[in-house]
Amino acid sequence: MINDTPGLKAAEFAKFQKLIYEIAGISMPDTKQVLMVGRLGRRLRHYGLNSFSAYYDLITSKGQAEELQIMVELLTTNETYFFREPKHFEFLAHQIAVKHPPGTPLEIWSAASSTGEEIYTIAMVLADTLGLQANWRVTGTDINRAVLATAERGLYWLDRTRGLSMDYLRKYCLKGVRENEGGFLIIPELRRHTRFLQVNLNQQLPNLGKFHAIFLRNVMIYFDNDTKKQVVERLIQQLHPGGYLIIGHSESLHGITNAVKAVQPTIYQCV
Repeated sequence: MINDTPGLKAAEFAKFQKLIYEIAGISMPDTKQVLMVGRLGRRLRHYGLNSFSAYYDLITSKGQAEELQIMVELLTTNETYFFREPKHFEFLAHQIAVKHPPGTPLEIWSAASSTGEEIYTIAMVLADTLGLQANWRVTGTDINRAVLATAERGLYWLDRTRGLSMDYLRKYCLKGVRENEGGFLIIPELRRHTRFLQVNLNQQLPNLGKFHAIFLRNVMIYFDNDTKKQVVERLIQQLHPGGYLIIGHSESLHGITNAVKAVQPTIYQCV
């Protein structure tokens, strides 16, 4: 039983838990109650509401799809940084990119791309391995429009360089000037190899085409087993024969699917 916290009753929290699960497949544990108060409290103040029940009634009423999306975005923003879990990018360079038939398009999908650090890490690796003139593309998708807008812009503050070497910073980034002083911008030559789309992995996928590798990292930790199975099944159908599914080091596909085989820890190939 959850103890009540100021402003959010246990029954109210349970209603939001159910709603975010139905929309995004995210199982929000009871420990996230304080996070919910912090992130949604601003929306209550925006509307002058005095209870979370009133806000729940608002977002679930007809004609409030935009506010419902805002709620989803506030509850689905997660940490990311450049070159997180670097062994995945070593595999991308040495086992996927260099072995790909020259001259043919190479398609990579970052399926929960957040603010874009993963997308641009992939792009930097491919640019280093294949060159900026080669035929490759990185697709970034997320349920959250706000983080996608950040990713598409490719502008980050200098405190976001975690994981990014000075070599890559010099090669693929421009120093921010004027209103962007204190930031860095991903170079246009790299950004032209990317595209960004809003996609809810918990629903039927749009026609994105086929991919040689899909990064689905540090996302399934928020899903229960049924949701994991459904999401993984959808994504595997988007892979070329022999394509790779790459997940986070705190995640596993054990008991989730038999359609892929492990080739390295957290790296799976279509069988």
